[in-house]
Amino acid sequence: MTQFAVDREIDARGSACPGPLMELIRAMKASRKGQVVALLSEDQGSKVDVPQWVEKAGHKLLAVEEDGNVTRFIVQKAR
Repeated sequence: MTQFAVDREIDARGSACPGPLMELIRAMKASRKGQVVALLSEDQGSKVDVPQWVEKAGHKLLAVEEDGNVTRFIVQKAR
């Protein structure tokens, strides 16, 4: 597992699409520029949706880590 100074971690395990992405969007809106948010998701759609949204929104995807059926996305707010 990669180590980043995470400011907020969202546990969206058990939430179906688009739940995990919506939780990440809310967290990013509430974060300040430069803060790091980690999202835990079991939803397979998140593997496509989250990276696409992060790129479209202009944020930085620092890491994607997989542990069994859980994916941890680490995102830094760019603006």
